[in-house]
Parts: sequence; C-alpha cells; structure tokens
Amino acid sequence: MRVLHVITGLGIGGAEQQLRLLLRHLPVQGRVVTLTNPGPVAVGIEADGTPVTHLGMTGNRDLGALPRLARLVREGGYDLVHTHLYRACVYGRLAARLGGVRRVIATEHSLGTSQIEGRPLSAGTRALYLASERLGTSTVAVSASVARRLADWGVAPERIEVVPNGIETGRFAFVPRARRLTRGVLGIPEDAFVVGGVGRLAPGKRFDRLIRAVAPVPEARLLLVGDGERREELRAVARACGAEGRVHFFGACEDPPADGPAGPMLPELLAAMDVFVSTSPDETFGLAVVEALAAGLPVLYVACPAIEDLPADAAPGARRIGGSVPELVGALHRLRTAHDPGRPGRLPVPAAARRYDIAHSADRLMTLYERAVGSRPGP
Repeated sequence: MRVLHVITGLGIGGAEQQLRLLLRHLPVQGRVVTLTNPGPVAVGIEADGTPVTHLGMTGNRDLGALPRLARLVREGGYDLVHTHLYRACVYGRLAARLGGVRRVIATEHSLGTSQIEGRPLSAGTRALYLASERLGTSTVAVSASVARRLADWGVAPERIEVVPNGIETGRFAFVPRARRLTRGVLGIPEDAFVVGGVGRLAPGKRFDRLIRAVAPVPEARLLLVGDGERREELRAVARACGAEGRVHFFGACEDPPADGPAGPMLPELLAAMDVFVSTSPDETFGLAVVEALAAGLPVLYVACPAIEDLPADAAPGARRIGGSVPELVGALHRLRTAHDPGRPGRLPVPAAARRYDIAHSADRLMTLYERAVGSRPGP
C-alpha cells in the first residue's frame, strides 16, 4: 500500500512527533509532504527512511499550493492520502480529489473545547473544516473527547473513528543511573525534589502558574522541557518569584545531534524528575502525561482526556487537580513531604501507559487504511 501523509508543518510538536512515531510502525510505503516549516521532525523522519517534500506554502491563502500538491498526489500513484492538522486537512482533501485519489483519512490532533491548534475557534474555521471534511473517507480523533467535540461540531458520528495517540512505552522505563547522570548534567543536586513539565512554552500550557507554585515549596526545583515563544517571559516570572536559580529550562529534544555529543533525551529527563505536572486546561489527549506515567512518575494534571476517558483504576498514580496556584502549591507540598531523597523509586507502569503503546495505534490505523482502500470510493 502506498500512502501520502500531508501535514501543515514539521517543527517540534505533538502531532508532528506522533506522525514520525506512527511511520516507524506502519507497514506501508509512502512519502510525507509538509506544507510549511520542514523543521527538526522532518530531519528525523528522513533519517528513519521516509522521504519528506516541502511544498513551500507561504500562508493560509496561498492557493497556488493546491495544484502543486495535487500534482504530487497524481504523480505518486498513492492508494490513500492521510492528512494531519487543520490547514493540511483542508488543502489535502481537495488536492487528493484533484489528484485522482478518493480515499482520504484525516487525523484531528488538536481540537479543544475553545481552540484548534492553539488558535481560537470561529464560525468561519468551523464552516471550512466541515465543508472539506465531506471530501474525505473518515476523520480520526486522537481521543474519545475529541470524537465528541467533532460530533458536536457537526461531523457525522459514523464518519468518526478513534485512534488514540501512542508512545513507545518501553522506551520510558526508569533507569536509576540515568537519573543520577542527568541531574549531574543539569546541575541539580541528587537529593533535590524535582517537579517536571513538558510541552511547548506557549500561553495555553500555563507554565507560569507552575513556576509560581514551585517557588514557595522548600528546596523544590522545576525542570521545564520544551521550546517556545514564552521562554524569556517565563524566565522573568522565575526571577520575580525569587526562584530563578531553581528553574531549569531544557529545550525540546528530538534526536541526538549528528555532529556532537548526545545530551539527555526525554526518557532521561523524566528519570531526573520526582513528580510530573501538566497545567494545561485544554488538552486533546495529554501525551506528556502518558509518557510520565510510563516513566513511573506520580502525575498531577488539570486536563488529560487520555486518562479521563479510561476507568479510574487505569492510572492510579495520576490525580486531577484544579489549575490555580494555591491548589498546585498544596499538592506539591504534600508530595514534597512524602518524598524520600534516599529512595527515589518509581510507581509500577499503569495499565493506561500500556494501553497507549504506539503498536496498538498503528494496528488500528492500518485496519482503517485497509478498510478504506478495499471499499468502493465515494462520489
């Protein structure tokens, strides 16, 4: 089977990294087209063996990109087109039709209650999405919560399929030596109580509240993993709270550099933490929470559909809390009091982390591919 994946961009982000992970596990041939920004994830996808084409789209209204994309579809002889993220879904569905491919699956990665891909929802956004959705075969939601939001938007329920995001569960297994080495690299004392957060440094993640919550907790450190436009603003928040020396920023990590020594990757950074906190109030899945659970960390979260859609006993180490600073401070104080620096053990890997192994997601997606390609194409 030949599949063309079309995505809006390939900078560091959850949807982008999820596509790379899926490509490693899908038994299909194909190519990736990124409309814009062939960033670090594009480099990683090509290193894994899948070619990437940059379409060079200059903006949402660059209509000249449509015939270029349709030509790539037509020349590739693809059985199916799979689109990811809003702009790629709108342009990709139409380009597939123009290029002679009528089997199109679209994954909705980032539809929140009031935003899509971090941008406020509007009537125009919704109308364009629904008009293009009808050109596809089916729409994949990355969680049951997203499926409900799609149906509320007006997508026909029978056209919605749930294929959860996934992780390579075993990759996050806790290694005590990695904890010691990573703390050494970061300059964090071995006996420190380390609070962790992972994600893009953007307003919606509310990492400023996490910094303010860590500041009054004695001897606590905060390790923030990710890049984004709010980095300097968050540094200023740490200075204002008197916690500048206890907040450690570590940029987004994808692959070790080819021309230099490898630094700690995400599993090692999670190993250096004692508790993981997700302060974002509007998530479509909560991949970072699942990764933290796979690393055996206790987790505090404000919103996480990946956990909320499961039975309560699927993730006993995860606890939902309110997003205010006083509530965060109280929860961290309790965990700090129970923390034993001499025995930094880990919780057992919960059922939730095993349920979301990427192999299960790839199998489910492959079933959808086979069903779509085996079916009679629509009008």
